[in-house]
Formats: sequence, structure tokens, C-alpha cells
Amino acid sequence: MANEFVLEMNHITKAYGSNAVLKDVTLRIRPGEIHALLGENGAGKSTLMNVLFGMPVIHTTGGFEGEVVFDGQPVSIASPMDAMSKGIGMVHQEFMLIPGFSVTDNIKLNREITKPWPVSRVLGKDLEFLDTKAMSADARRALDAVGMSIEEYTLVSGLPIGHMQFIEIAREIDKSGMKLLVFDEPTAVLTESEAQQLLDVMKKIAAQGIAIIFITHRLDEVMDAADTITILRDGTLVTTLPKAETTAEKLAGLMIGRGSEGVIHVDKTDREIVGGTAMSIRDLWVGMPGEAVRGVNLDVREGEILGIGGLAGQGKIGIPNGIMGLYEARGEVTFNGQKLPLGDADAVLRAGLAMVSEDRRGVGLLLDQSIEDNIVFTAMQVHGDFLKGFLKQKDSGAIRRHAEEMIKELDIRCTSPTQPVGTLSGGNQQKVCVARALTMNPKFLFVSEPTRGIDIGAKQLVLETLVKLNREQNMTIVMVSSELQELRSICDRIAIVAEGKVVDILRAEDSDTAFGLAMSGKRAKEGELA
Repeated sequence: MANEFVLEMNHITKAYGSNAVLKDVTLRIRPGEIHALLGENGAGKSTLMNVLFGMPVIHTTGGFEGEVVFDGQPVSIASPMDAMSKGIGMVHQEFMLIPGFSVTDNIKLNREITKPWPVSRVLGKDLEFLDTKAMSADARRALDAVGMSIEEYTLVSGLPIGHMQFIEIAREIDKSGMKLLVFDEPTAVLTESEAQQLLDVMKKIAAQGIAIIFITHRLDEVMDAADTITILRDGTLVTTLPKAETTAEKLAGLMIGRGSEGVIHVDKTDREIVGGTAMSIRDLWVGMPGEAVRGVNLDVREGEILGIGGLAGQGKIGIPNGIMGLYEARGEVTFNGQKLPLGDADAVLRAGLAMVSEDRRGVGLLLDQSIEDNIVFTAMQVHGDFLKGFLKQKDSGAIRRHAEEMIKELDIRCTSPTQPVGTLSGGNQQKVCVARALTMNPKFLFVSEPTRGIDIGAKQLVLETLVKLNREQNMTIVMVSSELQELRSICDRIAIVAEGKVVDILRAEDSDTAFGLAMSGKRAKEGELA
């Protein structure tokens, strides 16, 4: 008789010192089901997965209490490689790709296909050649399975984040003997159409009998794809229930314990923007791989929140990255009447601009450094803030006070300001990025995918913080996001980018048809705007 569950994690308890992060949690997954694992940042999801994958952070801190049963047998998983050998795979939220390798090399890493030649037949298998043709064919099949048309020989370095996510998924699909796949925020960097494409891929995988643990903060995706839902809160199991017995509103309430308040509703009073032009962008070209900008013209009004939306790969992310000097750019950008020197990041920061990058680990954070050092680093380097005395030494007291204030204001879940940022959950890392940008006291703020990988409560907090900064400090904000609903919830105007250019500028109340046309590269006619 086949086992009812492919995975049972029974009564799992884990503590770091006196801090219990998992308390008697049980998770059971059936073969071929999509099982959503929900919870706010810090709820215990990552720790539970660390237990499943035998991560060193578990073994080196006293292990855990409870039992893991896989495919009907009690197991002791010693490492991620051990987990993979048993048929457990993972699509990570933070990418585990090697930038200097090709797409094929990344997909086939540690599972390379070789072919013999006369010398290897005599001296051993270690001298066999790589069978690049067979590896490329496998990579092509995996890429086709996730709907990726990118060439398999392309280098990963410089590809858009959305492309990297699909490559991560293709790598797991290519593995043989998989019985359980963990998808950790797989749609966080994807546009709506790409996310739907991914959900369809997940359903096809599940239909083959492979179980899926689906970790996400997007409740509409849970209601679309999941069969069963488990919710954690503060390290404890809240409930496990079939999707048919719940709604997105109920799930939000169970996650944060505040009922329907978990659904995002940002209080944004409509108003007329009467200020002049804060930033004028003319014929902007940016050479960001996968997000190229091709002659953008756009004016940002002083004191507004301007949204920039569009599909992945169409150039919306390239606009702030080019202006902030992270990628080669040409054209003319003026800020408060002064021309900005493109390509000079330091000068742009000194002019009063700041940015929260979409790539928090690659650009936004110093992962080995403390929360407080991350928060003040850019302000120290650019403006000389938090330094004292003739020798300009770090003002540790001022740094600590400011960090504690930002931790409280943004609800950064941590043990102390000295905790290394790399040990925080993804959502809390994102909030540190926001804190760092705000510490610059900018006049103009770019925020690129600011809520990527953040739970409902934290997402609402970030959006409300942006509105508060805009209303109370009259800060001009440009928010780039793949989440159209978020843009419509807080932005005064929304510029839609397609093929590297601004197609249309809409208001939140404009029709879905107008937004749909703009996303596809077509401007709505005058009479079609609602």
C-alpha cells in the first residue's frame, strides 16, 4: 500500500538559545498535491525548511526536536545534498545561480553528462569529456517546460531577475527522481502573466505525482493553485485546511491574527498635484541586460507618487537603475532644474536622490554586516553622517539610536540592531533596504519592487510608509513594481512601459482595459479611458 504522505514533519521544535522559533509544528504533504505554507516574515517557514533540508544552521545550533518521515521512512537529513539525493528539491527565493556560467551549465551543475574517449576508457571516468550537446538538449527541454525562449548558451550574468527565477525552476525540473519540490516565493519577481505561467507549470509538475510545498505571500495565487494550506504564526501551527474551506480574506486574518485587516487597504487621500516638475527625463537609453530602456520621455511632478509598471523585460526596472548610475545610460535627466551626470552614482546621491533596489542581496545589503551598519552605511559614505570628532570616527551611540528608531518604525523583526542582515528573513532584509534609503533623507526616492517577498502585514506597512513620507515630508517618490494593484493603491499617476518606452500614463481609476492595452504596448484611445 502506498504511503498517504510523501513527507511528514511531526512535532518539530527548534530553538536558538532561549528563543524558540518553532514550537511543536506538524506538516504533512501528500504525493501530487500543492501544499501552500503561509505566514508572516518570522513565522517560522524558513526554519522549518532548514530542518527539512538539513541546513548547517540547524545542525550547528543543537539540532531540533521532532521527527521527519520521508516516503514512509524516518530520515535524518544531514545536508542539502543529502536531501537532493532523497528526491527533495528547492526553488530558492534568493537565487543560487553562478553568474559566470551559461544557462545550461547552471541547469546541469553537479549533474553534468560526460562521454568517453580512448584515454578515459583506459585511465578512468574522471577524464571523460563533457557531452555539451546532450546537456544543451536537456536544458532546452527544461526551459521549454517553463516557457522560456532564452538561448541555453546565454550567460546568466546580467539577466533580469525574472529570467533567473525561471532558470532556477528549470534546473529543478531537469532533475530525475524528484518526489518533493519546495517553491520559496517563486513568483515574487514575476509579472502577473509570468506568475500565471509559473502556476500552470506547478500544476503540471503536481499532476506527475510530485508534491509541492508552495511558500508565498500572494493569497490569490494560493486560491488558484493550492490544494491544502498550512499557516504558521510566531513559530506555531495555526491551522491546516483544504482550500475549498477558506477564502483569501480568512487566510490573511489567520496569518496576522487581525481578521480582514490583513487585506491591503492603503488610506490614500486623492489630491491635486500643484508642484512643478521635480525630474525631467528626455530620450533616456539604458543598457541594462534584459531591461533595456530605449528613449524614455517622462516628467515627474514635485510631491507626487509616480508608478512605473509593465511586463518583465520591457524596461521599467532599467529606468531607475540607469538614472542612479548602476548601468550605462545616455540621454538627459534634470532634477530640480539641474542636469544629473549619468553614470556618476555618487553625484546622484549627493544631489538628493536615493533608491531601494529590486536586488536586495546583490545591490542593497552588506549581508555579513549588522542591521545598524547597513542602515547608516550609505549616509556615512555620501554625506558623512554618523561620524564625530576630528578623525571622523563612527558615532556608535547615534548609529544605535537611529537604527532602533528605524527598526521600530518599519517593524524589522530581529533580535537586536547588531544582528547580521544575512540572518534575517527576506521580507525583513527588504525593510532594512528601505531604512537605508530613508536614512539618506532624500528629496526624491526611487523604490523598485519594494514589496517583493514581503508578507501582507509588512507589505501594508511599506506602502503606508511611502504614502506617509509623501504626504508629511512632501517627498517625491517613483515606485517601480510588477504589482499593478499596488501601484493603483498608492500612486497618483502610473506610467506603463513596453519595449523600453513609456506607452501611456494612467490614473488608478482608469479602466482595466486601458491598463491591459498599455501593458501590451498599445495606448488606449481617448474614449476608452474610464
